[in-house]
Amino acid sequence: MTSLPSNVAPHARYIDTPNLSINVGGTAFAYRDLGPRDGVPLVLLNHWGAVLDNFDPRIVDGLASKHRVIATNYRGIGASGGVAPVTIDEMARDAIALIRALGFEKVDLLGFSLGGFVAQDITLKAPGLVRKLILTGTGPAGGTRIDKVGAVSWPLMIKGLLTLRDPKFYLFFTSTPNGRRSAKAFLERIKERKTGRDKDPTPGAFLRQLKAIKAWGQQAPQDLGRIDIPVLIANGDNDIMVPTVNSADLGRRITGSQLLIYKDAGHGGIFQHHTDFVPKALSFLGD
Repeated sequence: MTSLPSNVAPHARYIDTPNLSINVGGTAFAYRDLGPRDGVPLVLLNHWGAVLDNFDPRIVDGLASKHRVIATNYRGIGASGGVAPVTIDEMARDAIALIRALGFEKVDLLGFSLGGFVAQDITLKAPGLVRKLILTGTGPAGGTRIDKVGAVSWPLMIKGLLTLRDPKFYLFFTSTPNGRRSAKAFLERIKERKTGRDKDPTPGAFLRQLKAIKAWGQQAPQDLGRIDIPVLIANGDNDIMVPTVNSADLGRRITGSQLLIYKDAGHGGIFQHHTDFVPKALSFLGD
C-alpha cells in the first residue's frame, strides 16, 4: 500500500470515512470529513430524505482527491439529533452554524436537489462565508413545479415498493436503457459501505422535509442577482423532480454562472455522468 501525503487524512475513501458528530447549539450533527487538510473545504448538502450514505462515493472520492470534503446531515436526519425543520430557512441557518462550529471562515458548497435550495439560502444569508457554489438538480425559490415534488414522487415511490426497487431508480434517472443502467450502477455504489452506515431517515423527518420543499416552491422568488460568486449549475435534460427549466432559470438569474445540462439524464444527472462531472467540478473549484 502506498503511503498518503502528510496533508491527507488517512481515510481517503468515502466508504471508509468514520462517522463524526459535533454539538451545535445543543444538537448533535453527524458528518464525515475526508481529503486534503489544506485549502477551502467543500461542504456537501444532500437531497430530500438523504443520509450520509446517499452521497455518491465516486463523486465524493473524486472531489476529495483535491479538496477537503465535509459531507453533512440535516437536523433530525440519520444520526443527527433534533427534529427535522419544515423550512429551508432553518436548514440554512443550521448549516451556517455547523460550518462555523467546525471552525471554517470560508467554504465552497455543493447542493443537490433540496441541498441546492439550502445552498442558495446560505449564500444569500452569509455571502462572505461562501467562495464558490455548485447547484445540481435544483431550482430557485418559487421555481416551476417545485411545490409538486410530492405529487410527482409518491406514485414512483409506490412503484418502487411494488417492483422491489429503490424509488430513486425511477425518480433520479430516465427510463431509457442508458438511464436504467446508470440507475442500477448508482444504487450499487451507495451500498458499497458495509459497516458504520448511517441511520435511515424516519417517516416523520421525511414528511417534514417535504413540507419544506413545498414551502420553498410556493415562496416568493429570491434576488439571485445578489449572488456574485462563481456558480456552476448542473442537471439532466429530463429532471422530473425539479424540472430542468429551473436550472436554466438559475443560469439566467445568476450573473456569470456556468450551466451544464446532460443529455438523456434526469434528476441524478451528475450521478449518471459522474466521470464527466467530477473533472468539471474540480476545474471549477480550482485551488
